[in-house]
Amino acid sequence: MELPFKRIFISGAAGVIGQEMVRRLASLDSDIQVLAGDLKPRPADFPARFQYRQGDLNALTEQEIGIFAPDLFIHLAATFERSTETYGFWEENFRHNVQLSHHLMTVQKDLPSLRRVVFASSYLIYDPALYNFAEVPAQATSLRETDPILPRNLTGMAKLAHEIELRFLDTFRAQQFSTVTPRIYRGYGRNGRDITSRWVRMLLAGEEITVYGAESFFDYLYAADTAEGLLRLAAAESITGIINLGTGRARRVSDVVDVLRQNFPEMRANYVASDIPFEASQADMTRWTSQIDWLPPTTLEVAIPEIIAFERARQDTLAAAETAAAKGPGHILISSISAKVPLTEAVKNAAKRFNPSIKIIGGDLNPQALAFHYTDGQWVMPLASDDNLPAIIRQCQEMGIAHIIPTRDGELAFWARHRATLAAAGIAVLVSDSAAVQRCLDKIEFATFGRLSGLPVIPTSLRLDALATDREPLAANTAFVVKERYGAGSLSLGLNLPEAAALTHSYELQEPIFQPFIQGQEISVDGYVDRTGHVHGLIARTRDLVVRGESQITTTIEVPELLARLTPTIEKLGLYGPFVLQAMLTDDDGLHIIECNCRFGGASTLGIAAGVDSFFWFLQEAAGADLSQFPFRPATRPLRQIRAAADVVMPM
Repeated sequence: MELPFKRIFISGAAGVIGQEMVRRLASLDSDIQVLAGDLKPRPADFPARFQYRQGDLNALTEQEIGIFAPDLFIHLAATFERSTETYGFWEENFRHNVQLSHHLMTVQKDLPSLRRVVFASSYLIYDPALYNFAEVPAQATSLRETDPILPRNLTGMAKLAHEIELRFLDTFRAQQFSTVTPRIYRGYGRNGRDITSRWVRMLLAGEEITVYGAESFFDYLYAADTAEGLLRLAAAESITGIINLGTGRARRVSDVVDVLRQNFPEMRANYVASDIPFEASQADMTRWTSQIDWLPPTTLEVAIPEIIAFERARQDTLAAAETAAAKGPGHILISSISAKVPLTEAVKNAAKRFNPSIKIIGGDLNPQALAFHYTDGQWVMPLASDDNLPAIIRQCQEMGIAHIIPTRDGELAFWARHRATLAAAGIAVLVSDSAAVQRCLDKIEFATFGRLSGLPVIPTSLRLDALATDREPLAANTAFVVKERYGAGSLSLGLNLPEAAALTHSYELQEPIFQPFIQGQEISVDGYVDRTGHVHGLIARTRDLVVRGESQITTTIEVPELLARLTPTIEKLGLYGPFVLQAMLTDDDGLHIIECNCRFGGASTLGIAAGVDSFFWFLQEAAGADLSQFPFRPATRPLRQIRAAADVVMPM
């Protein structure tokens, strides 16, 4: 089969159909590029050349998909419940069926590259009165594309809603891209959630299976055939609108049981009567066969042994997989959370996009920490000391914590010192290594490193008279800045002081350092350094109103030449993760670096809004992703952030 597309976006690519499809695409033209998206982690056998985006695709942006520029979109992502839908499915169906389908077309409908959309719909759209019966049916009903529709559950409703949305878009975008909507019948396959796979797993474990409605008919469609059929349908660009995709040959449930018995002669099956109507449905494939010279070939007799072989082969690794699954998705601890509500909300947003099951745990020494009210769990933590490390690791494991985000300068050295030990325990910490942390916390060491590395760092000294050198003499009227050597530079800051006043102010500090005062515009630079040591995203912002060292009003500025100049400077620091660089810009285009905080800053939430997606990138890297698949996309216009107190009323 030849596919007239080279850049293919597949939603739900880690599902049972998606995995079969990716395998097929990998065996086709080597020029084909795939962007595969799913909530689940990247399957181990996905080709390295294919991009993978783990996370909630509701967060996919127009800029992100625009960079990939797909010419074919195959929409497989969906959530469903095989049995009767539960009350809790109400929200899940809306977010991951209704909202997701709408969102994915919203961000793609105006892409010039897009030529074809294939939406995997379902036969659940048809009126169940056509194929549900109170008595045992003699044969299956062939459902035609023109038959009456009445979705029988929320999943069917969501599929129909998006069918109508695509029909709407077709009235405006038919000249740009074509859409086709295959209504897929009873799917099953390797590693599936369907009843056939569940029965195979039960029989391999020596368990008895329970059979309901043995006389019902279903049009069983093997996932490998579904993937093949969808790709053939994508290639047939003249086919648009609704089309059935099944075998057209329904089989009874009892046939599935018989094939299983052929492979498990000693199997035990308990046939249970039920008041659920008998189903007898199959696809009318007339439209399909009139335009595509292929029909799904795989029978139950061929497919079920393949499923059994697959399940047997993975039994060696199943225990490890179940252990990992039992641990959950890996929750996030925000240490020293205090009153850092904006930071907490930013972490929650990133976690929701990555995996909605992740919980945010707030950690603090203070049992009354304000931000505890914004987390899923609270931990009154012991002091971050070496003696307490075993207890901290043990508690993290008990709480299912796999990610730690430190937020206070005073704890960075502890987390950096034990980063490798925590990693060995399955806990990723968002912190630089010890040398980089020390380099940033100690302003003297930072200035010395900068001078030796040829960086434009403001001269810094423990003695006022030592600032003047033969190479850099100070002007007679030089004013000075006096601050503490360690910690936040804004605390006890003496700014624009003459020499005598600077000396006097220094006596009030524990370990004062001196810098020449430079008149200019102070800026902050928010960025993220990936695990390879490269700057992955960088934005600059002015500090318009500063209170106790933090920007209460801050505005992004477009200074691409400055950021390009800063990038190699930052990479020399050996950082990992988020950082905030403070610098001064002078009227003569001079750049003077003041200091660097190797953590997420108080106003760095503006950096996230402007494209430096620090916490989401951290989660991706902790999961093993290459951030080249999540490129930095800066905001297209300046943004201003105003940090103001807000009253929040919440139910008790």
